[in-house]
Amino acid sequence: MSAPLDADVVIIGSGVAGSLIAWRLAEAKLKVLILEAGPRIDRVEAFKSYLAAADKNASAPYPPASYAPAPQYNSWNDYYINSGPDLFRGLYTRGVGGSTWHWAGSVLRYRPSDFRMKSRFGLGVNWPISYEELAPFYDEAERALGVAGSNTESWRAPRTSDYPMPAIPPSYLDTVVGGVLGQLGMSLGVFPQARNSVLYDERPQCCGNASCVPLCPIGAKYDATVHVTKAEKAGARLEPDAVVHSLETDAHNLVSIVHFLRPDGSDGSAVGRIVVLAAHAIETPKLLLMSRNERTPKGVANSSDTVGRYLMSQIDQGTRGLTKTPIYPYRGPVLTSAIREFRDGPFRGKHSAIGTSISNEGWRHVGPQATAIALIDQGFSGLRLKERIAWRTERELTLGSTAETLPDPTNRIVPDETKTDAIGIPRPRIHYRIDDYAKAGLALAVRRHEAIFTALQSTEVETLPMVTSSGSILGTTRMGNDRGESVVDRDLRAHDHANLFIVGGMVFPTAGMHPPTLTVAALALRAAVRIKQGFAG
Repeated sequence: MSAPLDADVVIIGSGVAGSLIAWRLAEAKLKVLILEAGPRIDRVEAFKSYLAAADKNASAPYPPASYAPAPQYNSWNDYYINSGPDLFRGLYTRGVGGSTWHWAGSVLRYRPSDFRMKSRFGLGVNWPISYEELAPFYDEAERALGVAGSNTESWRAPRTSDYPMPAIPPSYLDTVVGGVLGQLGMSLGVFPQARNSVLYDERPQCCGNASCVPLCPIGAKYDATVHVTKAEKAGARLEPDAVVHSLETDAHNLVSIVHFLRPDGSDGSAVGRIVVLAAHAIETPKLLLMSRNERTPKGVANSSDTVGRYLMSQIDQGTRGLTKTPIYPYRGPVLTSAIREFRDGPFRGKHSAIGTSISNEGWRHVGPQATAIALIDQGFSGLRLKERIAWRTERELTLGSTAETLPDPTNRIVPDETKTDAIGIPRPRIHYRIDDYAKAGLALAVRRHEAIFTALQSTEVETLPMVTSSGSILGTTRMGNDRGESVVDRDLRAHDHANLFIVGGMVFPTAGMHPPTLTVAALALRAAVRIKQGFAG
């Protein structure tokens, strides 16, 4: 085996958390090495893959590398080994830039109460940091990612700075739905978005393709390659196709060597004064639990036996229907507005908070092909078929609600030593159960969906089954002050290893119901400050 790659800081993973830390530390003139399991992703080639795919889902532009497999939309058990009562559907991409390639781009802050679930509502746990401590890093994250938002719309998260760009305007569809909400005791607000409403940071203005999931074809939506590129320009070294499979510790309980495999099966290694693990909430605990030896018999950073536990998702449920008058979906980002109400309040002591958004994607998950086949079966053909498809398409509306879940130690991920991938690395075995807390919140949300569709005089209204979110994977190495019940401390340093930081959604003690990416980014920027302070000392 060749000599180890050497750096001040070795970062495992190049998603939003890893790339932001790499950028900040490289700018500070530290020697930074990024190890990414997957390949570099070319936007044009990804777009070609999407066009060629028969099933144009969120995974279509990113066929997984054999050496770095990942869950695929609608084929969840090809990589995951689901062993629990409910199907876990968390989606992520192993490639440079990570899952920000196919995220929706919505960036709400968590609210102050989200950090104090135990104190406010008697459920879950409190975070070891407060909203007020994280607020300056939320400001910084919004500038770094490039957020377009309305300065009059706080979403109940106190602000002291303006958004860097004006808001993405509501779609025509939003205005139609918003017109019936007042009589139902609801109101609509404009969502902040990590996409450009004007030219910003050398990225173009959003042109409204409504294809943010799975791919922004022009790069107006933020993805983490933005900061991978900035980090490389500042001197960081990126090693794609480097599948980390083991962390080795020394007699001082420091992470001493990072071991990885190349696609051809050859071994590689890296050493650094600091190691940052930012490999998402499934691959991170899997790696830690695989790293067992005489010094770490339960795995690295796992003296508490909580690595892999407290796996959380947000739970989604949608209702779709055809509105009486045209609303013209498929314009703008995937969503531009959402319902303000039901996101917080004393009711969270009994059932989950709910975020309900208005989709601009129509019935994308049904797809025009399925619509055409159904109409053909009904006897439509030729011009009548074309006209009917157009008539339906311009009336397609989907309302989606998201519920928070509570942390549960029996919801967990472990490496399955008996079922391995193409290069012999264990696949993730997942046990997951949707809790009654989320189910109760979604039951109320569905009633609100139905009331909105009734007010719009809709037909063919159908409520879809509740599912685990494909976009939110949280917990598994949570932060906390008690080292017996958590993996990292309030600065995201592992309790067991002074030179190991773990950064990403896996450190969340509770799930919340707002999109987690901005909070991931803020935590990463905060961790970068702590890491730099260690080198300054």
